[in-house]
Amino acid sequence: MATTGLPLRVMQRLASRPVTRFGTQIVFDAAAWFLAILLGNFFRFGFDLGRISWTALIVTGSAVVVVQIAVGVALYLYRGRHPYGSFAEVRTLVIVILITTLVVGAATILFGNRFGLPRSTVIIAAPLALVLMASLRYIKRLLVERAHRFDVDARATLVYGAGYLGSTIVRRMQTERHSKYRPVGLIDDNPKRRNVWFDGVPVLGTGSELLQVARATEATILVIAIARVDSDMLRTISDAAAKAGLVVQVLPSLEEVLGGKTHLRDLRDLSIEDLIGRHPVDTNLDSIAGYLTGKRVLVTGAGGSIGSELYRQILRFSPGELMMLDHDETGLQTTQLSASGHGLLDTAEVLLADIRDPEALGAIFSERRPEVVFHAAALKHLPMLEQFPEEAWKSNVLGTRNVLEAALAVGVETFVNISTDKAAFPTSVLGDSKRLGEMLTAGVALRSGRRYLSVRFGNVLGSRGSMLPMFSALIESGGPLYVTDRDATRFFMTIPEACQLVVQAGAIGEPGEVLILDMGEPVRILDVAKRMIAMSGRPIEIVFSGLRRGEKLHEDLVGDNETGERRIHPKISHTTIEPVALEELSKAEWDARRAPPPL
Repeated sequence: MATTGLPLRVMQRLASRPVTRFGTQIVFDAAAWFLAILLGNFFRFGFDLGRISWTALIVTGSAVVVVQIAVGVALYLYRGRHPYGSFAEVRTLVIVILITTLVVGAATILFGNRFGLPRSTVIIAAPLALVLMASLRYIKRLLVERAHRFDVDARATLVYGAGYLGSTIVRRMQTERHSKYRPVGLIDDNPKRRNVWFDGVPVLGTGSELLQVARATEATILVIAIARVDSDMLRTISDAAAKAGLVVQVLPSLEEVLGGKTHLRDLRDLSIEDLIGRHPVDTNLDSIAGYLTGKRVLVTGAGGSIGSELYRQILRFSPGELMMLDHDETGLQTTQLSASGHGLLDTAEVLLADIRDPEALGAIFSERRPEVVFHAAALKHLPMLEQFPEEAWKSNVLGTRNVLEAALAVGVETFVNISTDKAAFPTSVLGDSKRLGEMLTAGVALRSGRRYLSVRFGNVLGSRGSMLPMFSALIESGGPLYVTDRDATRFFMTIPEACQLVVQAGAIGEPGEVLILDMGEPVRILDVAKRMIAMSGRPIEIVFSGLRRGEKLHEDLVGDNETGERRIHPKISHTTIEPVALEELSKAEWDARRAPPPL
């Protein structure tokens, strides 16, 4: 057989890569093939070196190497696609060797005997070459990992969770250059995993043994690597870690990990949101949010915490056009910056208008003709609205009516009104105004037959002006921390969870319904305050200020004459509310509710 030169395209690809990066690997693979073919001949001829045709061996080895390199480059084996010694690289290596064996092996079967070469030479040599090449890669990986060993100041680390995330983060700690984490053991609550090893790191015990394991290993950091760990478990682990003197850190969410975010720089300290929040409901949004794809979608209040997150989530469903509307120009700029990577405010998706202005809304809806509307614009601070109830009427009631009228006029197909748990058994101006918004939305649904509905949820963690940022600011300033009542409780959810519910509502809700998420057990505000103070390490005083006007000791989710059926999702309740037609909205009734009781 005659040797042939590498194809010009392959030669160009090789020339464009740094020689030092893959040259050694190619040389080793070539040597492996020559050695494998020599051994194949040696075994075939009964260990008699005198019967081997060295010319035929060299020609065959050269042909195999040429095909191996060409196929390897085409399949990215020599182009840096896979980490050294990984299963992905070995899988590609098997495919390359298989193709090479088929190509050259066919030639040796047809013409081998003419040149004194056994027909089975390449067939015998292929598994030997695979073992040699895979072994060389594994040795190289060990050398690379040893060269990238930990910095001298790397801290002894325990990893809680011996599943996929745990094994992944252990490998990252061992292989990332200048790792600040030195894994000394894993913790897993499954006793069957005791003494299982991941890359040389053993499972040392369960969560109940965390204190003993921490003392034995002298660990100072605990990394929680459990997919979709709930807040109850996080609190349990955090309390145990505090007793063991461990600093707790967490990974990104499972979705982020699956998207490639498993680098050590993504580890962060445990936050209070982790300890009292909950993960999003397990629902395949991609399968139910088709009502957004290709549609013209408008979000009111897009400069706020809920509206901006809602805007970002809707983007993933490829709407035909997505518009953000708000009267806060700075809020719009912040949303545009987070969603589009710029805050130029000169593009068509940015709409500056006040929902109190029906003429402006009518003009925008008439010109842009949205098909789906998410109404998130509202005033939300209960104590402020108790002082200025007229503002609640103008924004939360009349503003909602204005948006509904504009939507009805242009034939909006789906309208999702964002409400609050304070609308159930309302005792405040905020609750009254949001319940009226639900009733108006139900009235338009009854009139039009279209999917106009409301979504009711509790306090949102981390939103602007909410409890946690306020507590953080008070702690930073040295306190004291003001808590209304030692027994006061609230429902909490994360901003992504709240927005996920809103997106779900537009798909599974029926006209006029109110959708309510099962928000789990309410959290005592005093417990949150104490935990935040403990996490800060500061001696902060707690002062009980008493319930403010309109505030409840405990919030409700379902009001009078509301049922709460769970027809579609086990954690989402559907209820109905008395509809109010837009033209029946009564300011007199509103004022009557605000009037003080007779003496």
